[in-house]
Amino acid sequence: MTVGLLGSVLGVAFEPPSTRDFVFDYLVGPVKIFGIEFGLNYIMILLIIAVAAMLLVFYLAFRKPTIVPGKFQVLMEGAVEFVRTQVVIQMIGPEGLPFLAFLSTLFFFIFFGNILEVIPFVSFPLNSRLAFPLVMALISWVVYNTVGIRRHGLVGYLKLVMFPPGVPVAMKLPLALIEFFSVIIVRPITLTVRLTANMIAGHFLLAVFFLGSIVFLTGVPYIFAVVPFALAVVLVGFEIFVSSLQAFIFAVLTASYLAGAMAEEH
Repeated sequence: MTVGLLGSVLGVAFEPPSTRDFVFDYLVGPVKIFGIEFGLNYIMILLIIAVAAMLLVFYLAFRKPTIVPGKFQVLMEGAVEFVRTQVVIQMIGPEGLPFLAFLSTLFFFIFFGNILEVIPFVSFPLNSRLAFPLVMALISWVVYNTVGIRRHGLVGYLKLVMFPPGVPVAMKLPLALIEFFSVIIVRPITLTVRLTANMIAGHFLLAVFFLGSIVFLTGVPYIFAVVPFALAVVLVGFEIFVSSLQAFIFAVLTASYLAGAMAEEH
């Protein structure tokens, strides 16, 4: 069998990556309830996989914790300790330890959703769909604003947000408007866009280089398939790093917003 026949055997024709790669038909349904469509598609399956994987990993690691832990318990304890020291303690301090469970959940859910991109036969990052980062960003927004209002009261919190110390009187009003817009409105948008855009970009990069490998394998000279395939393999490693980094950044930014909301008035 020649290499030129490989594409026919695979039954794969080249299609440039596009936004169609992020649209999936229903596998089950849809069913309309109160005018809203509910159904099961590929994205919902990935959501179930990500949540189930996260819960299973924690269950297996900590269902029977021992004083002398096994390798898996050590690994997961190290991961949680990483969130504790590098996110909670670094950004908030010991006062932020009650938020360890919340920030750990964000970190691990984002990581498991992102890492699906490099899993064979899955190859799609859950957080490249806008809805998931948006919901997490809105939850973070509710949490840090609630913390700020409970600690300082509504008026005190708005004063803390809008009127930083040391601002000349002439600049207080315009800066107050800028700070209100930045802290109250823009933060959830930037959290959402940063995570979504990075995962979309990574998905497109992997698609381009792996599809490029297929194109060269089904054409002449097929030896050039080595270059895009090698780059694709390198990018898989890079995307594993990006998956972890984006989870870390989202958790760190949320922790920094919590720290700002908990700060004492000046």
